[in-house]
Amino acid sequence: MTEAEASLIIRREGPVGRLTMNRPRALNALDLAMIDGFAAALAEWRDDASVRLVLLEGAGDRAFCAGGDVRQVRQDVLDGRLDAVEAFFTREYAVNEGIATFPRPWVSLIDGVCMGGGLGVSVHGSHRILSEHALLAMPETAIALFPDVGTSYVLPRLAGSPSGAMGRWIALTGARLKGAEGVEAGLATHFVPRAKLPALRAALLEGGDASVVERFAEAVPQGRIAELRPAIERCFGPQDRAGIEAALEAEGTDWAREQQAILARVSPTSVAVTLELLRRGATLDLAGCLEQELVLTRSVTRHPDFAEGVRSVLVDKDGKPDWQPLGDVLPMFG
Repeated sequence: MTEAEASLIIRREGPVGRLTMNRPRALNALDLAMIDGFAAALAEWRDDASVRLVLLEGAGDRAFCAGGDVRQVRQDVLDGRLDAVEAFFTREYAVNEGIATFPRPWVSLIDGVCMGGGLGVSVHGSHRILSEHALLAMPETAIALFPDVGTSYVLPRLAGSPSGAMGRWIALTGARLKGAEGVEAGLATHFVPRAKLPALRAALLEGGDASVVERFAEAVPQGRIAELRPAIERCFGPQDRAGIEAALEAEGTDWAREQQAILARVSPTSVAVTLELLRRGATLDLAGCLEQELVLTRSVTRHPDFAEGVRSVLVDKDGKPDWQPLGDVLPMFG
């Protein structure tokens, strides 16, 4: 296999360890080979002081990384290959923790779609840089999964939302954050316009100094997220579905009605699992959150809603899932 054919291109460029997710036709979705490539790079570079930073990008101009390859996970579940499902999530979550504990800067240039597992390989790093073409989301409730890859640790701790409301809104509704909105919400650290990214990349590669990001970053003005924040805090402050729905009903705005419509069509089981996971995540460290998420993958992916949700959104794309809600999700937590 040539470098160009690899799903993750790994190379050293002077003081920089450079990683490029290279499945552009699949929006750089994470497959097991890519995850294992991340693990190998982390192992090689962790104790190599000559690697002053890691630079992570996605190939093509459409996506940074659209998430994990959940279509393959669904097929593995349907085919009874539960060992493959276990291997995928175990190794993916180990990479997430490895990025969080990497001892030097981990710089992600996010210029396109970044969802699910794409956040897992970026949000735990030191620098998450968005262009105006970035699109961040955690859309798991639509496919009957839950916010994983360590985001059950991140979402309850977003700056400016001590109640955790911002994280609950993002997790439950799959809210799409465009461009600098990801910085406003606290998922990213810097905004750099696409036109400046080549110069930023060159500067990072030349000196291996992550501080150059500050020279290229632009101030983020108050935008849609700042305007919505009071309503998000009011409506997603409650930690239970009934409380959230009552608050949205009381809000009575077009935005509130949009959130009600979203909650009405996503997986009810996933909503319940997500609320409980974020409640627990607020009191756990990252390792504990990843361990809890791994336990959940074993039950959630085996519930019929997961295969149905992926079918509805990603396979048949008919948007007509036939949910089979659980009355009690606590047994899923082990």
